[in-house]
Amino acid sequence: MPENEDYARGRRDGLRLALATLAAEEAKWAALLGESPSWRTNATREVRHKTLQVAQKRVQTLLNRLIPRQGEEVSEEVAAALSRLGL
Repeated sequence: MPENEDYARGRRDGLRLALATLAAEEAKWAALLGESPSWRTNATREVRHKTLQVAQKRVQTLLNRLIPRQGEEVSEEVAAALSRLGL
């Protein structure tokens, strides 16, 4: 079953990449919040920022479901990826 484990690892890696991308995009929008003199632009930025936060949470939840259960401990691989993302 090594192919199956490789596939699962690839899915987890893809989700980690998605999390990193979402985190970078969310940070970009966080820096722009309230910076515009236009209330409409600020409202749009707030919505985009919140949408990215929700997407991050959903991807994180999916990643947590795909992580193999090893008791209550988080594996080193997962802990390192989450610390790089700041989660």
